[in-house]
Amino acid sequence: MTISTATYEKRRENVRRRLKDRGHPPLLVSFAANRYYLSGFELHDPQCNETAGWLIIDPDGRDFLLTDPRYLDAARKVWNEEDIFIYSGRKFDALRKFFKSKGFKKISYDPKSINIFEHEKLNDFCELKPVSGLVEDLRLIKDETEIKLMEESCALNHKVYELLEPKLVPGRTEAEIAWDVEQLFRNNGASELAFPSIVGIGPNAALPHAIPGNDKLEDGSLVLIDMGGRMNDYCSDQTRTFWVGDKPSDRFLTVRDQVQEAQMEAIKVLRPGLPIQHAYHTAKAVFEKYGVEKYFTHSLGHGIGLETHEPPSVSPIASGELKPGMIITVEPGLYYSDWGGIRWEYMVLITEDGYKIL
Repeated sequence: MTISTATYEKRRENVRRRLKDRGHPPLLVSFAANRYYLSGFELHDPQCNETAGWLIIDPDGRDFLLTDPRYLDAARKVWNEEDIFIYSGRKFDALRKFFKSKGFKKISYDPKSINIFEHEKLNDFCELKPVSGLVEDLRLIKDETEIKLMEESCALNHKVYELLEPKLVPGRTEAEIAWDVEQLFRNNGASELAFPSIVGIGPNAALPHAIPGNDKLEDGSLVLIDMGGRMNDYCSDQTRTFWVGDKPSDRFLTVRDQVQEAQMEAIKVLRPGLPIQHAYHTAKAVFEKYGVEKYFTHSLGHGIGLETHEPPSVSPIASGELKPGMIITVEPGLYYSDWGGIRWEYMVLITEDGYKIL
């Protein structure tokens, strides 16, 4: 199952309508995930200081894909060739001529995805108007195809946990476990990891974004594993915390039960119209009941889709309400620097009448 050409065209029409309704000039789409969402062209940029290309969505005319010669063949697969502009050498000199030829004197742009250098160069030959959220607001709500793709991606995540658990034996290092995760994802249909795997043994599990190292599993230790894969372009993200050994310690069971109770209480309130921050406060209230709220040190979750972390943020200061078609993570955790941490994470779809755990 893939996203159809007609779907990409419909998405661009939605952006075009929003531009017209708000009186904005043509939109320069420079953020990779937004570019891909609107075109199917290059989900990733080569690196942080290099772009695969930009889109221009014109409220009153044609849309254009701007890229360099390395990507011409890829661009032809998703875009009409007469609407592809290839720049090389002096990129901004070429863009100046292109903008002039199309009459683009004013351009909308997302200030979060243009760097200062690019802003200064563009500002030399056109007036720049900052706008935010035009594409991200559309990406918040997944359509039926996206939901099915994300269900498949999440199902793979569950499968990888099942395949991974027998490998969690004494003597294995965090780095070895992380390598197991990547191989299992890739060997079972993922194109890549959704993000670098987080593997923390013992006290390292108290680091919410622990980097896998050479610490080894021991009998009677815990290990936190936060992992995700990208399958058919869409991400999964789940966390589990395992006990290695025959009998989990009383402390492990107590902390795990508190975390899972907070998670389920938060999930049970999810529904369309719920203020997003209410989910966070519901989970925190469980921790407050046990007097451990200070060990809950991050937000409750985040949106997920083409990116692992995308709007909405499920935080104590989140604005807005849940809507059908949103997919969020619910991942409370408790972290004790001298002992370790436990986090439990599910991906949850907001439905017309409530929620569905993926």
